[in-house]
Amino acid sequence: MRLALLAAALLSVAASAQPADPPPSGGVLIGAEGVGIGIGDVPHVTGLRLNVRDRALRRVVGINATVLAPKAPADSVGRISGLALGLPLTGAAEVEGIAVGLGGVSATDRLDGIALGGLGVGAGGSVRGLVVGGLGVGAGDDVQGIGLGGLGIGAGGDLVGVGAGGLGVGAGGDVVGLWVGGLGIGAGGDVTGIAVGGLGVGVGERADGLLIGGAGVGVGGDFRGIGVGGLGAGVGGRADGLLVGGLGAGASELRGVAIGGLGAGTADGRGLLVAGATVRVPRDGVLRGVAISPYSNVRGEMRGLSIGIVNIAGSLHGVQIGLLNWAGNNRGWKRLLPFANAHF
Repeated sequence: MRLALLAAALLSVAASAQPADPPPSGGVLIGAEGVGIGIGDVPHVTGLRLNVRDRALRRVVGINATVLAPKAPADSVGRISGLALGLPLTGAAEVEGIAVGLGGVSATDRLDGIALGGLGVGAGGSVRGLVVGGLGVGAGDDVQGIGLGGLGIGAGGDLVGVGAGGLGVGAGGDVVGLWVGGLGIGAGGDVTGIAVGGLGVGVGERADGLLIGGAGVGVGGDFRGIGVGGLGAGVGGRADGLLVGGLGAGASELRGVAIGGLGAGTADGRGLLVAGATVRVPRDGVLRGVAISPYSNVRGEMRGLSIGIVNIAGSLHGVQIGLLNWAGNNRGWKRLLPFANAHF
C-alpha cells in the first residue's frame, strides 16, 4: 500500500514538472500556447520561428527564418503570414506578406505580397504582388502585379501587371499590362496592353494594344492597335490599325495601314498599303483603298488607287498611275496602258 502511494506521488510530481507547451518535432518553444519564440521544427508559432529546414511547419504568424528550402510535408501544407526570411533559402506551401531569400524563395502553392530572391522566386501556383528574382521569376499558374526577373519571367497561366525579364517574358495564357523582354515576349493566349521584345513579340491568339519587336511581331489571331517589327509584322487574322515592318508587313484581313520596307500584303484589305518594293494581293483577294509601291501586284480586285512604276490588277475598279498599268478586266489595248489606267 505504501509503495503504491509512493508511486502515485512520484507520478504526480513528474506530471507537474512537465512543461506546459511540450517541444514538438524536435523544436523548442519559448512561450506558451504557440506564442513566443520557436527554435527548431515547431509546427505552430505566433511570433519568431528559427529553423534550419522546415519539415513539420504548419502555421507561422510573424517571422519565419530558415537556412534551407522546406521538405515534405512542410512544403505542401505549411503557411507563413508575415515575414519569411531565407539565409539563404526559404519557402512554404503558402506565403503571405514578405518573403526574402538571399538565395531564393519558393512556394509549392502561392505567394502573395512582396517576394525577393537573390537567385529566383518560384511558386507552383500563383504569384501576386511585387516579385523580384535575380535570375528569374516563375509560377505554375498566374503572375499578377509587378515582376522583375534578371533572366526572365514565366507563368503557366496569365501575366497581369507590369514587368520585365532580362532575356524574356512568357505566359502560357494571356499577357495583360506592360511587359518588356530583353530578347522577346511570348503568349499562348491573348496580349492586351503594351509588349516590347528586344528580338520579337509572339501572340498565339488575339492582341490589343502596342506591340514592338526588334526583329518581328507576330499575332496568330486578330490584332487591334499598332504593331512594329524591325524585320516584319504579321497577323494571321484581322488587323485593325497600323502594321510596320522593316522588311514586310501584312495580315490576312487588313483594316488600316500596312507599311513594309520591301513588301506589304493582304488577302482582304480596306485601307493603305505602302511598300518599298512590292504590294501583293492574291488572286482571290481584294484591296479597297490605296496601294503605293514600285510594283503593285494585285492579282485579285483593286478597288481604289494604285500608284507605282508597274501596277497590275486582275480586276480594276478605280485608277492606276505609273509607267505601266495593267487592268485585266479592260478590253483589248486598254488592258495595258502607260502612265495611267482606269476602270469604273
